[in-house]
Amino acid sequence: MNVLRLLPLPIAIGMAFSSGAQAENLLELYQSARAFDATYQSAKAQYDANLARAAQARAGLLPTASLAAGYSRTDLNVSVPAIARAFVTEQASISASQPLYRPANLATFEQGKRQVEIAGAQLQAAEQDLVLRVSQAYFDVLAAQDTLAFVRAQKSATAEQLASAKRNFEVGTSTITDTREAQARYDLVIAQEIAGENDLRVKKLALDTLVGKPDARPNPLAVPNRLPVLVPDDVNVWVSQVEDASPAVQQARLNVEVAELETKKAEAGHKPTLDLTASYSKTRNPDGSSTVATSTRTNASVVGLAFNLPLFAGFAVQNRVRETLSLAEKARADLEAARRAVAQNTRAAFFGVQSGVGQVKALEAAEASSQSALDANKLGYQVGVRINIDVLNSQSQLFQTKRDLAQARYNVLLGNLRLRLANGTLKPEDLFDINAVLAR
Repeated sequence: MNVLRLLPLPIAIGMAFSSGAQAENLLELYQSARAFDATYQSAKAQYDANLARAAQARAGLLPTASLAAGYSRTDLNVSVPAIARAFVTEQASISASQPLYRPANLATFEQGKRQVEIAGAQLQAAEQDLVLRVSQAYFDVLAAQDTLAFVRAQKSATAEQLASAKRNFEVGTSTITDTREAQARYDLVIAQEIAGENDLRVKKLALDTLVGKPDARPNPLAVPNRLPVLVPDDVNVWVSQVEDASPAVQQARLNVEVAELETKKAEAGHKPTLDLTASYSKTRNPDGSSTVATSTRTNASVVGLAFNLPLFAGFAVQNRVRETLSLAEKARADLEAARRAVAQNTRAAFFGVQSGVGQVKALEAAEASSQSALDANKLGYQVGVRINIDVLNSQSQLFQTKRDLAQARYNVLLGNLRLRLANGTLKPEDLFDINAVLAR
């Protein structure tokens, strides 16, 4: 049997790493990570905190009420006329106030609503980041498995070539050079195998840590490989979605609105305020008071309007307005920078996917060519027109091409997700398309 003709990748990986554990698809591992990942849970807690903080802004438009009570004892001593008496004062009151016109409070309330939207955009960005991190860790494990499988297959092929060189040397049909070259290549592959085993361990540990499961086993790509098609195949369509979909652009746009409302708050420093106030109080002196010797009780109800008009604050308001105008201009510049950055990243990700698809096609052709070259070199070695190093070089080229091809396929799948992350349209549902090309 020719060990150089490898089994299909998923089958080879399954044979190399088979155990009783059940393999899991990408969406299943994402759901595990969503409930376990500390970074995402931190973002979720921050989102809840931002919602509560934004709700506080509404308090400035709602009424306030307070209850107060007091008890005091007074010892009264008067020389002329001679009075010596002690009396107790018991007092209780309830008061309420309703803002009628407070433009600064209204602007703060509007800012609170924008903060809720900003919190939602931040959580959306955290969720998109988690989708990509899980996918990256998932395919890192598959790539490490591929590399190790290819190195082990190359080790078997090199061992066969080493044994052949030794036999030919013993019968006098080749020189010791062939044997030493094969031995050197075999030793190099052993070192590569050790490195590959360690890399796979590290990549699996990273995936396990992310999803919160020990020994997570991702499903390999299905055979034959069916990479998802990029739809739409127009970079301008992807860029046009940025304005409405990108969390980064949404946050920058909302920050502009918050900054403009901050200017309104600053301008409110020149404006009057008007509140409706009401209070009810009860005072009781069971032993009299300083003016009355008998028990007294007083009930008072007050309803009124409280008006305040700022006149001069040492130019603090004017300078605050200037500050907020400059900050609003900065927010608008930040918005434009965010739009440009997201559009550039979207274009780069789009062309990256296109390039990746082209690389896959080129490497598939290179794989077939490398296999043909290896077969020709093996035949030439058998008839004496090729030397052992030619066969060994062909083997290395073939396995390197196979590894590069497997990595290129993973890069295309990840590139599709990165493109959606770049323009802000990435959703957990997009993992269904990835699961469709995985073995079941």
